[in-house]
Amino acid sequence: MRREKLFKYLSFGLFAIITAILMVATIMEKLYGTEYALENIYRAHWMIALWTVAALSAIVYILQRKLHKQPVTLCLHLAFAVILAGALITHATGKQGQTHLRVGEYTNQYVLDNGSIEKFPFSISLHDFEVTRYAGTQTPMDFVSTIVIYDNGRIEGTVSMNNIFKHRGYRFYQSGYDNDEKGTFLIVSHDPWGIGITYAGYALLLLSMLLFFMQPGNRFRAALRRGGAALLMIAASTANAHGAPQTLPRDVAEIFCDIHVHYNGRICPLQTLALDFTAKVYGKKSYKGYTAEQVLCGWFFYYDEWKNEPMIKIKGKETKSALGIIGNYAALTDFTNRNGYKLETVLRKGNNPEIKNFASANEKFSIISMLCTGTLLKIFPHTDPATGEVIWYSFADTLPFDIPHEKQLFIGKSMNLVAEKVAMHDYEGVKAITAKIRKYQIKEGDMSIPSEVTFKAEKLYNSTNGNRELAMACLTIGLVLFFIMCVHTKESKAKRIAAIILKTVAWGIVTYLTLQILLRWHISGHVPLSNGHETMTFMAWCSILGTTLFGKTRMMLPFGYIVCGLTLLVATMGEVTPQITPLMPVLQSPLLCIHVLVIMIAYTLLAFTMLNGIAAVIMKTTRKNREEEIAALQRTSTLMLYPAVFLLTAGIFIGAVWANISWGRYWGWDPKEVWALITMLVYSATLHSGSIKAMRRPMFFHIYCIVAFLTVLITYFGVNFILGGMHSYA
Repeated sequence: MRREKLFKYLSFGLFAIITAILMVATIMEKLYGTEYALENIYRAHWMIALWTVAALSAIVYILQRKLHKQPVTLCLHLAFAVILAGALITHATGKQGQTHLRVGEYTNQYVLDNGSIEKFPFSISLHDFEVTRYAGTQTPMDFVSTIVIYDNGRIEGTVSMNNIFKHRGYRFYQSGYDNDEKGTFLIVSHDPWGIGITYAGYALLLLSMLLFFMQPGNRFRAALRRGGAALLMIAASTANAHGAPQTLPRDVAEIFCDIHVHYNGRICPLQTLALDFTAKVYGKKSYKGYTAEQVLCGWFFYYDEWKNEPMIKIKGKETKSALGIIGNYAALTDFTNRNGYKLETVLRKGNNPEIKNFASANEKFSIISMLCTGTLLKIFPHTDPATGEVIWYSFADTLPFDIPHEKQLFIGKSMNLVAEKVAMHDYEGVKAITAKIRKYQIKEGDMSIPSEVTFKAEKLYNSTNGNRELAMACLTIGLVLFFIMCVHTKESKAKRIAAIILKTVAWGIVTYLTLQILLRWHISGHVPLSNGHETMTFMAWCSILGTTLFGKTRMMLPFGYIVCGLTLLVATMGEVTPQITPLMPVLQSPLLCIHVLVIMIAYTLLAFTMLNGIAAVIMKTTRKNREEEIAALQRTSTLMLYPAVFLLTAGIFIGAVWANISWGRYWGWDPKEVWALITMLVYSATLHSGSIKAMRRPMFFHIYCIVAFLTVLITYFGVNFILGGMHSYA
């Protein structure tokens, strides 16, 4: 028994120390750089020894507890040991580097990450290289290298994003290419043993997690029997303000913004650009009762009035002082004086502590200038006869000589004609010329023009994508209901009626968010889980859907509204909702969707356990004799924690497989990866109540879940906004 206790304390103590070191390491990386953290902490010999001792002591403790009598639980823990063994072998024997090839050139070597030269046991050449692009744009869709291996014969293969070429234990990954598109950079990985062992560990882990939920007599099944079915799987103002500048009538502006525009790497309705423009400049998607389309048309057709309008949102005291404004908004005329552009000097120096605010103000000035001069409105497509590529121009661009004279006249004069009709208030004429421009686009744009269904879908999405008010409503309902449930525990007819009404409303929110997600999916052409806005919207959908389907316990309803409100609020926090853009080639993998999906469901479940903890604390401090209710909340949280931790673990390792396919390494100690691992380690303690007695005490358990949720917040928000790293976009 003493030996068992010794190894228990040693195992859990070492993993607690490792978790603390990983937290400190991410801060050190921020202060001193990635290489410092890699060499002195993550890959240091003492850190490897610490992981090894922790793993070995855990294995001894597992055997002493006779977990071999529970084969599923044993395999679940051994899977981590296999994964760590694979990582150790990769570290000790694996090699990674890069090689550069030009079309027709040969090489038999590559450069390792440490700068030394390593030779292949064969030769390799680049036969061909191609960049495929999204129709009608210059945005890359994929990079494809056709390589030839000379090794007792000629072996040809292709390497592209998310498509590896393998030969004799060497793995080739697409990394980059030369500007002239005649050369390629390939990542080379030689790790014949480590990857196989690590993948075997992943497979064992996945199988063990699946079998765990089927295993009779485990703590999850016991909590399920005692806790019942509580498991969770988961307008702008229309009145015109006095003194507003002149613009087009709403219906005319909407028709004008029905034309296509090349914007943000894709072809979309001009309405989309108008929404982003207004939100970027003003901070909201409407202004003084004007729609975004009217704002764009106002700046373009009535520049002399709008340049004096204080609608450009400015942040930072020094920036406001430099512009000479009082309040939060500047007019375009505030940016210049008789000496020229007011921000030029500070932007050129670049050492001001408020440089981000100056840069933001300068960006807004530039966007307005681009719109008013016409260069932002790339609405005229032309097919290059030599390449067959469709290029979009604005009427202010210098046009190629191969464009026929009549088309050059149309491109150069059509917007002037629209402006003339606007000046004469001939709005029927505006509509007629706009229709001609749209016909020209459809005729000349060829395959780059999205289908009419996609075009209308994007307009519908734009008209429904206003989640700030919904977020505040959900948050308010959830908090009020949460307070009532904590203080007044007795059931009543009024409460039952209110619950029915709120569940009905929740189904309406589910329907609305489902429509948004499906529309964005159709418009972008990929599952909308590629940035912070999309993942937060999905998390809101998960929380409110889970509440409607599984919210049989009385605390689930307020929790669902609170999580939905908070996540929607986060999704709309920026100056503008992240634009729909073509997906980066490296993100075009089904593993990305699965990776994000399971992790966001896990975060949703962990958010519910945190709210359960807060409810328990309120119950404990407001009234006595609430022990049974607090214990019931613990059982509910336990039901959520098992799938949450398992999904988080699966998500981490699915992401590792995706990284290995895309970049040739399954773990890079990026801050997001590290904090996801920290989150998994912190929450795994809650599942070991058999070894950690404190976890059996309901109040300790609830307080631990509240504090543990800080790791989720740091993983998702702290990394994005403070620590940075390769995943900071997500």
